[in-house]
Amino acid sequence: MRAYSPKKDVQRKSYYTDRFHVVPHTPRYDVSEDTLFAKDLETIKAKFDVIEAFLEQEHLVFYIKPDDNVKVLTLLKEELEFDMLMELSAIDFIAQKGGFEIFYEMLSMSKHKRLRVKTFIQEKQELQSVEGVFKMANWSEREMYDMYGVKVINHHKLKRILMPDDWYDHPLRKTYPLQGDEAAQWYEVDKIFGKEARDIIGPEERDGAAIDRYDTERFARLGHEVPFGVDITNGKEPEHTPLAYQEEGGVKLFGARIVKELDEKKSVQLKERR
Repeated sequence: MRAYSPKKDVQRKSYYTDRFHVVPHTPRYDVSEDTLFAKDLETIKAKFDVIEAFLEQEHLVFYIKPDDNVKVLTLLKEELEFDMLMELSAIDFIAQKGGFEIFYEMLSMSKHKRLRVKTFIQEKQELQSVEGVFKMANWSEREMYDMYGVKVINHHKLKRILMPDDWYDHPLRKTYPLQGDEAAQWYEVDKIFGKEARDIIGPEERDGAAIDRYDTERFARLGHEVPFGVDITNGKEPEHTPLAYQEEGGVKLFGARIVKELDEKKSVQLKERR
């Protein structure tokens, strides 16, 4: 769980320089420091095994056995007034621990308190659906199955919710290629035109940040306007046109211009981040 930090200058600095940077844990405190949470935890412990419990970011966080998830959430809802399940999902710890950490984020409207129930399951271990306790779990459990491959039993309609029904693998697993595998690169081409069209169409570009300056079918090229689909790979580009981000006449209010036009000659590209 991360502490909130101001976002006013979020574009001016990078959060980390190491791609393998691990954000340290926020401080954890003993549950006895919050009287209300301490009382609730005692009620839970009287009926279920609590593996670990602590306070973090004003939340009560505790770990339970996976077989107790439905009963614990029922107790929280019916006896302890945690009447809303805000979110549930999985965290991929397959490489480190061989499975998933499952969490349920709860809110009590009367107590103005939040708590998080956590449990751990092995990669292919089944987990009981909590849809019967909280209806919102319907789509969240489907998304958890779709993105991570967590098998939820007793769900009334467990099927993919974001990816096509016949999609291969689960995109939010840490082992899933960032740009997709062969099945991902050719999925729409194969489905719509057939595999025989692969050489004609080419693979799908699934890197949302990729920009090809010679691609005149997908990207507008400011300052080098060309007709749609024109081949400019051999340098057959039109002469440079003046850069402008406004319509002729600019933006005016009551006859006065309120936004300056871009002067290409006066613009400067920063060589490094400020």
